[in-house]
Amino acid sequence: MPEVRDRYAPSPTGALHLGGARTALFNYLFARQQRGQFLLRIEDTDRVRFKEGSQALIEEGLQWLGLSWDEPPIVQSTRKPIYQQAAEGLLASGAAYRCFCTPERLNEMRADQRARKEPERYDRRCRAIPPEEAQRRADAGERFVIRQAIPLDGTTTLHDLVMGTVTFQNASLDDHVLLKSDGSPTYHLAFAVDDHESRISHVIRGDGWLPSAPKHLLLFEAFHWDAPAFAHLPLVLGADKKPLAKRHGAKDVLEYREAGYLPEAVVNFIAFLGWSPGTTEDILTMDQLIEQFRSDKIQSSPAIANLERLDWLNGQFIRRLAPDELARRIAEGMPGVSVDALIPLIPLIQERLRTLNEAHEMLQFFFEDPTSYAGKPLVPKGRDAVQTVDALARVRSAISPLTEWTVGVLEPVLRSTAEQIGWPAKDLFMTLRVAITGRTVTPPLIESMGRLGKARVLERLTRAAAAVDPTSA
Repeated sequence: MPEVRDRYAPSPTGALHLGGARTALFNYLFARQQRGQFLLRIEDTDRVRFKEGSQALIEEGLQWLGLSWDEPPIVQSTRKPIYQQAAEGLLASGAAYRCFCTPERLNEMRADQRARKEPERYDRRCRAIPPEEAQRRADAGERFVIRQAIPLDGTTTLHDLVMGTVTFQNASLDDHVLLKSDGSPTYHLAFAVDDHESRISHVIRGDGWLPSAPKHLLLFEAFHWDAPAFAHLPLVLGADKKPLAKRHGAKDVLEYREAGYLPEAVVNFIAFLGWSPGTTEDILTMDQLIEQFRSDKIQSSPAIANLERLDWLNGQFIRRLAPDELARRIAEGMPGVSVDALIPLIPLIQERLRTLNEAHEMLQFFFEDPTSYAGKPLVPKGRDAVQTVDALARVRSAISPLTEWTVGVLEPVLRSTAEQIGWPAKDLFMTLRVAITGRTVTPPLIESMGRLGKARVLERLTRAAAAVDPTSA
């Protein structure tokens, strides 16, 4: 068998979104599973939709997901002469022709077709122009595009690895533009030329390109090139059965990174959008995905994305990380906090996290003293400031003499103090939580006190009492 070579070929019109990331991932998994090559191509021939900096964002997103490409990226805007030469070859062979129709004439043609409720496609007027006349008009400076001369009858059959065998009537196909009047290629021409030159064996892309597949097969045939195998991936839909988008809560790949998601979780999530290994396993590493990936396991119906599952998956992958590795990843989002300082705190939070960003919130009080208690229930419902200051003082007096600062020692002392002052333990513990951390939701209180150390806990109790009643300081 020839070497497997596939590619991800995005248009630089924005950042990498989940649907595009899935296409890239499936290409990557297939190439790696087959011990082949995975390439990256930037299809920037549409300069109207082009966005500056988009290529860098796409590459950064792919790299974050771990999808490394094997050769320098091909950028189509740098290859204009190559596409022009290819189009000239099709003209010479009669597989393409010059079209001199003006935009005004084409608009009128489409309006008439709409009025007659006919499909909108080029009526092939210029296809009847003799090549010699077309050459003279071109030499005289008349503007033209180059169109593919689609066969007027017969059928074209695609044997798709996902969609199965699909047959198209050639008479229903349009003589689409290959080269624009400014000499730049359309997607169709550039795609075929680049796939041939890159020796692409498999084209794995979204099923939005399925209607163009017969044109592409005919284009390869016109060039006398072997066509790659095709696999068209079905859409990814939201719960409302409409294409997944930001309105469903979906983010682009780098937004998931900034929101504290692990690349392993995002990869696992998108891998199961329309694919399954055929087992009950649903949490797989990249190596496991590569080992188990098969194109015949890709489903032909649209995939429904449940973004809540991504939250669950992220938590699962967080819990699988070694403490020092989790500390390293959390530290990346906490400037000034070292990995060594975080490692002892990981057992307090690892089972609770859904995202890395939640760790920032949970752990910040270990590194910064509370600055405000505004809006926090420092004074429990049904209690007043005097009672709260007294409770904080009683706790401080009870724990100050302790020579052993462990959960096993602290917990009974605190529960005994709550009983002595007549407070429910939950009320006293919430007051202590707010006083010591400045938050209402934290890692386990007593374990946090143990990690903070006696001196810092006593200091924060004093500061909290002063916040409730400044005269108590």
